[in-house]
Amino acid sequence: MIQSYKKKPTLQEKYDTIIIGSGMGGLATAAILAKEGQKVLVLERHYTAGGFTHIFKRKGYEWDVGIHYIGDVQRDKSILKKLFDYVSNGDLKWEDMGDVYDKIIIGNKQYDFVKGVKNFKKQMIAYFPEEEQAINKYVDTVFEAVKASKNYYISKTLSTIPNAIAGGFLRKPFYKYSDKTTYEVLREITDNEELIKVLTGQYGDYGLPPKQSSFSMHASVARHYFDGGSYPIGGSSQIVKTIDPVIEAGGGTILVSAEVDEVLINKGKAIGVQMKDGKQILAKNIISNAGLITTYNKLLPTSIVKKYQLKKHLQTVNPSVAHVSLYIGLEGTPEELQIPKTNYWVYPAKEDHDTCVHNYLEDLSKPFPVVYMSFPAAKDPDWKNRYPGKSAIDIITLVPYEMFEKWKETSWKKRGDDYEEIKEQIAQRLLKELYKQLPQIEGKIKHYELSSPLTTEHFVNYQKGEIYGLDHSPSRFRQPFLKPKTPIKNFYLTGQDIVTAGIGGALFSGVLSATAVTGKNLLKKVL
Repeated sequence: MIQSYKKKPTLQEKYDTIIIGSGMGGLATAAILAKEGQKVLVLERHYTAGGFTHIFKRKGYEWDVGIHYIGDVQRDKSILKKLFDYVSNGDLKWEDMGDVYDKIIIGNKQYDFVKGVKNFKKQMIAYFPEEEQAINKYVDTVFEAVKASKNYYISKTLSTIPNAIAGGFLRKPFYKYSDKTTYEVLREITDNEELIKVLTGQYGDYGLPPKQSSFSMHASVARHYFDGGSYPIGGSSQIVKTIDPVIEAGGGTILVSAEVDEVLINKGKAIGVQMKDGKQILAKNIISNAGLITTYNKLLPTSIVKKYQLKKHLQTVNPSVAHVSLYIGLEGTPEELQIPKTNYWVYPAKEDHDTCVHNYLEDLSKPFPVVYMSFPAAKDPDWKNRYPGKSAIDIITLVPYEMFEKWKETSWKKRGDDYEEIKEQIAQRLLKELYKQLPQIEGKIKHYELSSPLTTEHFVNYQKGEIYGLDHSPSRFRQPFLKPKTPIKNFYLTGQDIVTAGIGGALFSGVLSATAVTGKNLLKKVL
C-alpha cells in the first residue's frame, strides 16, 4: 500500500535499496529487485506516485499526464509485454486501439499509420505509389537499427574490464545508425520531402525534429508502434496500482510526499539519503530515478560532484523539449461525441518539421510546429464505468521553457494574472486546432486547463519542464556515463536518461539497473 511520508509511517531500520523517484524506471527497478528478495523503499516527492504515469482528477474528470499510448504489448512474445507482465505479475491489462493508431495530418491531407508491418507498408505505398522501393527500404532500415540496439544496451551493464574488452565491439553496429540524424538516413532512402514528413510524423514521441534527432531514437519509436497502439485498461494509474503489490510482497514500500534533500556519501560510498526534514534513511544501494540533470545538480553533495567531475557530464547533454498540455473535460460519451481512439498529429501544410520548429521559436505567433491530440476516454473500455456520460481529451504542443521562465520563482496555482493570460491564449489556439479536426465537439466542453513547463518542473522536478529527460541527438548515444553504474560505489541511475525516451525506455532501464545492482543476468530471467 502506498503511504504518505507526512503521516510518519513505520520504516525499516535499513533497506537493501532506496530508489529516488517513482516514475516508470523507479517502479520497474523496484519491482525487479523485490522479486530478487530485496526490501526496497521508493521515495516520491509528489503527493501521488507514478511520475509521468500518474493521473490527476478535477471537476469530475481524470487525465493521464504522460501515458497516451503504448506499442508492442499486444504480442505475448514481445520483450515489452513480458517486462510489463513481470513487474505487475500479469495484472496490468491492455486495450488495443484498433487498426489506425496514429493519424498524421499535414494541412488538409491525412495519412493513417495502420497496425501490422505489411498493412503499414501497403497503406504508405497507396499514398506514395512511386515510392514503393523507398518505403520497403525504410521499414527494413528501422528493423536493422532496432536489432543493432540490443547489444548496445547490454554493454551498459558491463563492469569495467568486460566493457574494455567487449564494449566497443557490442556498440559499433549501433553507432552506424545512432550517429546519423533521422533526416540523413531518410534522405539516403528517398528525396520525397512529403514522404519524409509523414514517416517522421511521430517525432513528438521523442521531442526532436528529424534534422536533430538520432535515427536510432526514431527507429525505436517507429518499430515500437508497427504492431499497433494500446492503452492500459482502467487508465494509466493502473501501472502503479499493479506494480505496488509486487514491491510490497518483497517487504518494500512506496512513500509519497517524501522529498529527498541529499544522497548520503561516506568514504566514496552511498549509504543512504537525507530527507527534507533532516531524517536519514540508510540502505546498501541508492538508485536515482530523478533524471541525470536533477541528480547531479540537486541530489549529490557538491564535494562529490566536484571530486568525480560530474558537471563535465552535464556539458555534453541537453534537456529535451518543454511542452504544454491542455486537459479537456466534455459532456457526452465518446460514442455520442464521435471521438476517435486514433491519435492525431497535426502539422502545418508547408515546410519540413525542422523549419516549422525554427519558424515557431523565432516567432511564437507562427503556427504550432506540432499539435498532438489523444482521446483517453475512447481508448479505455473501463472509462464509461468510472465516468458515465463524460469524455476527456489531452492536447500537447511544444513550447520554449523561456516563455514561462520569468514566473519560475512563483508558486503553483499562484503565478499571477499575466501567467494565466498567456496560458489562456495558448489554450484558445489549441482549442481552435481541435475544432478543425472534431467540429462536432464545439460547445460540449465543460472544463479545460493548461499545464505549462513550470507545472512539469513543479511535479516531476525536471529543471526546464522537459518531457523526455535528456534530448535524443546523435551525440547523446555516445556518452559513456549514461548507464546504471556511476563512479560512486553503490550509487546507481535508472530511468529514460540511461536508455531512451518514454515508458518503454524507462521500463527497460529497470532491468539494466537491477542487473547492475545484483550482478545477475535479469533480462534472461524476465524473458
